[in-house]
Amino acid sequence: MEFCPECGAMMLPNNGVLKCNKCGYSNELNDNAQYEVSKEINAEETVKYVEDIDMGEGVTEICPKCGHDKATYELKQTRSADEAPTRFFTCKKCKHKWREYD
Repeated sequence: MEFCPECGAMMLPNNGVLKCNKCGYSNELNDNAQYEVSKEINAEETVKYVEDIDMGEGVTEICPKCGHDKATYELKQTRSADEAPTRFFTCKKCKHKWREYD
């Protein structure tokens, strides 16, 4: 596997030339090297961002930004272990995030 010296993307073989699909840099193939591409994966199809995932029905909590009454939440231990965890809320309507402490 070879990587583009210009942008760092993976270079793929095409008609006797290694070519970068990102910036267009190309280099001739070495006669002794064997290159085989078995499957091309488009990373954009496999990546899920947290904002795109529906975290369920959520809880009744008023958003301080838009006033909507539904939010999802997660608990994280942000302080020492003998203190209560912090609740991080995300509004289901405007995606505003805020936190509450016990």
